[in-house]
Amino acid sequence: MIAIVDYGIGNLFSLKSSFNSIGADVTVTSDSETIRKADKIILPGVGAFEDAAIKLKESTLDSVIKEETANGKPLMGICLGMQLLFDKSYEYGIHEGLGLISGVIRPISDVIPKGYKIPHIGWNALHITKPSPILANTRENDYVYFVHSYYAAECDEATIATSEYGYPLTAAVQKENVYGCQFHPEKSGKVGLGILRAFCDL
Repeated sequence: MIAIVDYGIGNLFSLKSSFNSIGADVTVTSDSETIRKADKIILPGVGAFEDAAIKLKESTLDSVIKEETANGKPLMGICLGMQLLFDKSYEYGIHEGLGLISGVIRPISDVIPKGYKIPHIGWNALHITKPSPILANTRENDYVYFVHSYYAAECDEATIATSEYGYPLTAAVQKENVYGCQFHPEKSGKVGLGILRAFCDL
């Protein structure tokens, strides 16, 4: 069973529907014991980093996620959920993340050329920089759907894919059993479903 963590932030319905469409056994839950019993964990997220980090901590689900991943359980963060995997974010201040992957979250405005729209919204091609189990069904230049104004930086060691938006922005990461997608697999058609299927197959 895959547990989709419900901490008050995230597009849970479409994510659950996508997993259901590939025949995966998923449950949306805020219950610690259910998450502990799950085989894998999905950490979704949309909105502001600080709000999400506070909600995770207040629910004590941050500790559960850290403990379970330390025990080797696969975890995948999606969009803001991916950003929460890192050490800290510079989104309207400095805020601590889960510290599961080394790196920081910075504004894309720091690196993309002037004239590029923020947030970065739309379909962009993936450039695969390292092999990873979650990209087993993904090909170079496959298109996925992004919505973000911040990106993961200082994380070359964990980066497995980038996407060009005037600058090679981090698109996907992996450190051992911890994975992350800056894009939305649940909004990325067959390519996205292939990534979710690969996560199920871990």
